[in-house]
Amino acid sequence: MNAEKTCSRVVDTGRTCGGRLRSLAAAVARLAVAAGLAVLPSWSADAADWAQFRGPAGTSVAADAKLPTSFNVAEKQNVAWRADLPGRGPSSPIVVADRVVVTCSDGPLQEKLIVACFDAKTGKGLWRRQFWATGRTYSHPDSANAAPTPASDGKRIYAFYSSNDMICLDLDGNLQWFRGLAFDYPKAGNDVGMASSPVVVDDTVVVQVENLGDSFAAGLDAATGETRWRTPRRASMNWTSPAVFRTPQGRNAVLLQSPKVLTAHDPKSGEQLWQFEADCQTIPTAVGTDGRVYVPAKGITALDLSEGTAPKVLWDSNQLNPGPASPLVAGNRIYALNRAGVLSCGDVATGKSLWQLRVGGTHWSTPIIAGGRLYCVNQEGKARIIALSDAKGELVGEADFGERVQGSLAVAGDALFVRSDKHLWKIASP
Repeated sequence: MNAEKTCSRVVDTGRTCGGRLRSLAAAVARLAVAAGLAVLPSWSADAADWAQFRGPAGTSVAADAKLPTSFNVAEKQNVAWRADLPGRGPSSPIVVADRVVVTCSDGPLQEKLIVACFDAKTGKGLWRRQFWATGRTYSHPDSANAAPTPASDGKRIYAFYSSNDMICLDLDGNLQWFRGLAFDYPKAGNDVGMASSPVVVDDTVVVQVENLGDSFAAGLDAATGETRWRTPRRASMNWTSPAVFRTPQGRNAVLLQSPKVLTAHDPKSGEQLWQFEADCQTIPTAVGTDGRVYVPAKGITALDLSEGTAPKVLWDSNQLNPGPASPLVAGNRIYALNRAGVLSCGDVATGKSLWQLRVGGTHWSTPIIAGGRLYCVNQEGKARIIALSDAKGELVGEADFGERVQGSLAVAGDALFVRSDKHLWKIASP
C-alpha cells in the first residue's frame, strides 16, 4: 500500500481513497490480513441470530431458547465446545449464520486488532483476520482495545475498537472497508479506554464516541463506510452504547445516552427527534421496548413515547439501580443487577420493586433471560442460573468458568455463548 495515498477507508479491491492521513499514514500502510480463509458452510439468514450487543432487539432476552438448567465447565457437562482465543477483550461474542464472531486485541500496546470466526456447531476456527490500530490503544489494565462488541446485518461484520478503528468484513472474512476515525478526529479517546458498541440499522452503522476530547456520534454507510452524518456530543467520559428503539409510529430511532442527556436520532440522517435531560449513568445502556424507554437515571427512569415524539416520565425508582450491567425488560418485568451483586425485579408499569436476590460478585457482563430463567456471570467467572417468577427469584444452578469474564452473554438457537479473555464456550445440551 502506498503510504502517501493511504486513507481512512480501505475497500475490498485493495484501492485506497480519501487520503488525509498525514503523519499517521504509515500505520495504515501496515494494515494486513494475517490468516488464510477456511472453507465455510453456505450462508442462510436465521431469525435466531444474536448479531449485536444485547441481541436482536437490544433487550438481552431470548424468550424461546431452551438453555441447559445446569452445566459444569470442569466436567464438561453440557459444554458443547471450548475454543482458544488469539487475544484479550471484554467484547461480547455475536452469532450470525452459524458463525460465532469475536474481537480480540493483542501486542504490547494492544495494537493488533483481531477478528476471529468459529463454526457455531463445532467450535472449529473458520478464519482469523488481523489489522493494526491507527488510534489510541491505551486502556485500563482490566480492559482492552477490543472492548466494544461487534455487530452484523447478516451480510457484513462491523468490528469496532477502543482505538476508534472500524473494520468491515463479509461473513467469509474478506475486507470490505476500514475506517480509522482517529485520523479525522485525533483527540478522540481516553487513557482508560473506550467501550461503546456499534449498532447497525437502516443500512447505517452508528457509533458513539464520547470522551474528554473529540466527542461525537456518527452514522456510516454500511456498504461503503462513508460518513452519512456526524453530530457533536458533550465532551465527557462515557461508555454507553447506542440502542435501537422502534417507535409506536413504526419508525426506527437510535438512542444516544450521555451523562446529562438521552437523545433519539433518525438512523440515516442523524436528525434529532427528541431529548430527555437527566443525570444518566455512563456504563449501563438504556433499553427500549413496547413504546417505552428505560433509562439508567435516578436508578431507572421509564419514559413513555406512545403519544408522540416528546417523552413523558412514567416513573423513576432508585430501588432498581443497575451497576455496569445494563437493565433487562421481559414482559411486564424489569431487572437490574447492581454493583453489590443484588438482582432486583420491578413492575414495568409502576417501577415498584417486587423482589431482590443476592447473586454475589461484580457483574460487567449483562445477563440474558431465556425460558423463564436469568443467566449471569460475574467478573470472577462464576455463573448463576435464576428461576424467575412474580413472587421471587430462586437460584437453581451454579457453575464456574475459572476465568475472568467481562463480555456480555449471547444466545443463538438453544445455546449460550460465553467469552473470557482466553476462551470462548458454547453451553448447550447434547
